[in-house]
Amino acid sequence: MSRAAADSEVAAGEQPGPAAPERRGRPRSAAADSAIIEAVLRLIEDGVSIGELSMERIAREAGVGKATVYRRWSGKSALMLDVMRSLDVPSPPLDGTSVRDDLVALLEFLRRRGLAKRSSALLRTVVSHVQAQPELWAEYHETVVRARHEALLAVLRRGVANGEIRTDHDLETIADLFVGPMLARAILHEWKELPESLSADIVDMVLEGVRPAADAAAG
Repeated sequence: MSRAAADSEVAAGEQPGPAAPERRGRPRSAAADSAIIEAVLRLIEDGVSIGELSMERIAREAGVGKATVYRRWSGKSALMLDVMRSLDVPSPPLDGTSVRDDLVALLEFLRRRGLAKRSSALLRTVVSHVQAQPELWAEYHETVVRARHEALLAVLRRGVANGEIRTDHDLETIADLFVGPMLARAILHEWKELPESLSADIVDMVLEGVRPAADAAAG
């Protein structure tokens, strides 16, 4: 069979005959992918900033050639996005019956991620380079953060609908009141503790402040 005929069969979705030439190149190695991402996480955990990272240094730390890194990622931003995604885990399932309990569950998810050394170190590193790497943060926000934020807003809308949350305040601002204290401790004040009671304490304090006044609720 000629090379042209073999290529035509492959394009049509058919299997080439025994005389077809062997496929060139090697399949992408999952082990190499993991080694490279692990190398970036190790460096960041050790205090290396994004600005100090280079593809050469990452390759050296991972024990692979620089070409191996560039075959997988076009540049540092693309690699960093996959590094950030590698630590992402699904948000907890929400019961949907109690606004307070669902809010506590969402904040507890953030608290536990703040306790994880790698997650907090990576987030602090990325946040510190938001201005230098705006496209990186924007992409991460669209692919990961937005879904969590929408889940929080959905719970707050339910709270408004059942009369637990007042209607005259912007829900985006109320969402920030819940999430802000947890992120501040995990990112800006990493020396502060994240006690087990923190999630419930934040939720109860904010709900107290955004609860409709008694006379308004009665009316």
